[in-house]
Amino acid sequence: NSETFWTTTGMFPQEFIIGFPKRVNISKVAIQCYLVRTLRIERSVSKDPVDFEQCVEKDLQHTEGQLQMEEFPLPDSQATYLRFVIKSAFDHFVSVHRVMAEGT
Repeated sequence: NSETFWTTTGMFPQEFIIGFPKRVNISKVAIQCYLVRTLRIERSVSKDPVDFEQCVEKDLQHTEGQLQMEEFPLPDSQATYLRFVIKSAFDHFVSVHRVMAEGT
């Protein structure tokens, strides 16, 4: 639902973790967000959300009044958990509207 979203509490870094029911192969991650400046995606293959390793870190373009839509290819990546770390923003608060992971 594009009308719902997760928002930060105003200080950075902020993070959220998405867990899968079992280890999966991920080929691409896409995110729709607003006012995010620097985003890092990390993965874990552990049974619990620990031992994360960085997959990608990127500075996003500022899109005034529009959602940012970014895709991150993650070829041959396996994960049980994905952690999204919003390191900095273009404003005090940001929002995340959708996260999509493609793979098997």
